[in-house]
Amino acid sequence: MVRVDEQHRWERINGRLLLWSLTSALAGFLFGFDTVVISGAEQQIQALWSLTPAAHGMAMASTLYGTVAGALLGAWPTDRYGRRPTLIAIGLLYFVSAIWSALAGDVQSFIAARLIGGFGIGVSTVAAPLYISEIAPPRYRGLLAGSFQFNIVLGICIAYLSNALLAGLGDGAWRWMLGVAALPSALYTALSLFIPESPRWLLTKRRNRSAGLAVLRLIQPNASSDQIQGEAEEIVASSQQVAGGAFWSKALSKPILLAFLVAFFNQLSGINAVLYFAPRIFEMGGLARQAAMLQSVGIGVTLAAFTFAGIWLIDRAGRRTLLVIGSWGYIASLALISWSFFSNMYALIPFGIFAFVAAHAVGQGTVIWVFIAEVFPNEQRAAGQSLGSSTHWVFAALITTFFPLAASRVAPGYIFAFFCGMMVLQLIWVKAMVPETKGFPLEKVRNILN
Repeated sequence: MVRVDEQHRWERINGRLLLWSLTSALAGFLFGFDTVVISGAEQQIQALWSLTPAAHGMAMASTLYGTVAGALLGAWPTDRYGRRPTLIAIGLLYFVSAIWSALAGDVQSFIAARLIGGFGIGVSTVAAPLYISEIAPPRYRGLLAGSFQFNIVLGICIAYLSNALLAGLGDGAWRWMLGVAALPSALYTALSLFIPESPRWLLTKRRNRSAGLAVLRLIQPNASSDQIQGEAEEIVASSQQVAGGAFWSKALSKPILLAFLVAFFNQLSGINAVLYFAPRIFEMGGLARQAAMLQSVGIGVTLAAFTFAGIWLIDRAGRRTLLVIGSWGYIASLALISWSFFSNMYALIPFGIFAFVAAHAVGQGTVIWVFIAEVFPNEQRAAGQSLGSSTHWVFAALITTFFPLAASRVAPGYIFAFFCGMMVLQLIWVKAMVPETKGFPLEKVRNILN
């Protein structure tokens, strides 16, 4: 089989492509910030409205239930109206959610505001990685699509830091923690007005060949006219091969299973429980609250550093290799955390948490959004991205909802032992079923899935 790096030597990254990718990836920054900023506010919110553990879990997971809805429905506006308008709408949803969350007067209003932000997150996990994968040359697709995950991590890091800086403002600190998200939301929305539409959407959904060719020329300024025409023909031909086919079909059974399982295992690692409840977990290990908040900043820094490493490696080592490395890291770190709780060796818990976060960042965290966007054909990519994203968020919501309840009834060592067992299953799955997709153009990836 001919590798794409040999077929597309003329492809080079350019400044405009980088800017458009990073602008789209800023949706990930808002996703990361909005997802984790609640970790610094959750205990104040529970005390303010006297929430039971079950009600508290529901309030904390409200964003994730909105995210599930956004992920399930995100394929429709992304395909119907285009990638660009959908990305702009995401920024508006984030902005409204940030302001409303900060001003909420009761838990019902708070939940409604967080649902709106969650809906934006869900749609962003469909539209943003999909858009980047569709404008990126094959040799840079992992790097550029991985920038979405890097921005998620950057948002997480800034959220932890922001929480630590604002924690001293008293009982109303949580409102400032949530409200500051309005500023990056407004910036992202403004920048999204200047990105072009995806050439693949223009060619296969809008059937606007001239507009699609124009964007391809902007993406690949050094390519000849014949090369641009040839790529457009290949995109259209690949689309016509699956046009009219049902999504839930035998032909798509393997990419459907791959998208489902990569998202399923992503959450059954326990990553969202750690990110949402980091200060609480550190306190369970004996740290004082302020020290726990500062340790949470360390999680953000660790995520950023190892996500950067993962993005550097993803187009070199490959997607499958990073999943294997991450799986071993998960197993070792989760086993250490579980043992530390059982043996009362609490001093080791921060080391286990940081190692766990590093394993996630270099493996699953870097790979998931790139991989899901790669394994589906053009005609079904939005629906496939929606499937993977909604699976991710359904399990994220369940983990986040039940973690406070589980932590109040079950020794934490058992919780982390369960997550460790799930990562053993992930390693087996990766070794047995996951193909390597690096270096292949989107229209060729389906050939290696057969």
